[in-house]
Amino acid sequence: MNHIIDPRQYGVSFSVKQCRSFGIDPKETLEWLLNEAGFRRFRLMSYWNEHEKQPGAYDYSELDWQVAAIIKAGGEISLCLGARQPRWPENHWPQWAWRLNKAERSQALIDYVRETVKRCKNKSGITSYQLENEALLGRFGERSEVDRRRLRQEFSLVKSLDPGRPLIMTTSTSWGIPLKQPIPDIVGFSFYHTLYRHGAYRTSQFYPWVHRLRKRLIKVIHKKPVFIHELQLEPWGPAAIWDMAVEEQNKSMSTAQIQINIRLAKSIKVPPIDLWGGEWWYWRLTKHTDPTIWQAVHQAITNKY
Repeated sequence: MNHIIDPRQYGVSFSVKQCRSFGIDPKETLEWLLNEAGFRRFRLMSYWNEHEKQPGAYDYSELDWQVAAIIKAGGEISLCLGARQPRWPENHWPQWAWRLNKAERSQALIDYVRETVKRCKNKSGITSYQLENEALLGRFGERSEVDRRRLRQEFSLVKSLDPGRPLIMTTSTSWGIPLKQPIPDIVGFSFYHTLYRHGAYRTSQFYPWVHRLRKRLIKVIHKKPVFIHELQLEPWGPAAIWDMAVEEQNKSMSTAQIQINIRLAKSIKVPPIDLWGGEWWYWRLTKHTDPTIWQAVHQAITNKY
């Protein structure tokens, strides 16, 4: 096993849905991230369409084993709440919710958030919540339904049910800062370097100095801490990763690019940095017998390059 990665510096997102898409076992993947990679800080998802497949019939078994494994290893968890959570299609509504009118659908979402928080608030390993990933980003993902009034209701509900835990919200663009309610306890933002849009690769124009300026503005205006909730460490190309040749993957995320992204993110000075791509690293390691991706990540975050 590698040494334990300091959770004050780095964490990693973990999605059972992404594991299934890659054709890798979610339990084996999480075990590897814990026991071989050495992570102790995780962002987990509470996908609505996983845990309430029929109205009022809650089944959190898929989330329970993730939480239990991380707590057993002495780790900590930031738990995503709501309909909009990481990984495609970004908005994880159960199908039955779309047979309701909007008022009924909104109430069903509120009820689901309430049930999730009530179930999880007594688990000591859950140290924070993230509400509605990139909540106001309506142009990305399927079935986006941006509703600031409902978002405020969700926010108030979570704070009333579990006031002791910090509530994270993430900005909805590469530049945005929170100006309207709700204002979270902690602000997260993503850092992407190589993007694929409109049939071409391009480099983001949001350089580290832009993010450092954003950090200062948020601290001046709201006096809130800031961190990177999603550092790009997986490819972004013309197809799903599992459908791209390795050569195409390398166009946006080679071992050299991994080191560049981590170096740039560190220069912003907003720890902890939550890394994005753990499922891909394991897929390359096990399905392609290619350890170089994880080796590059590990070397970069431990300053061994």
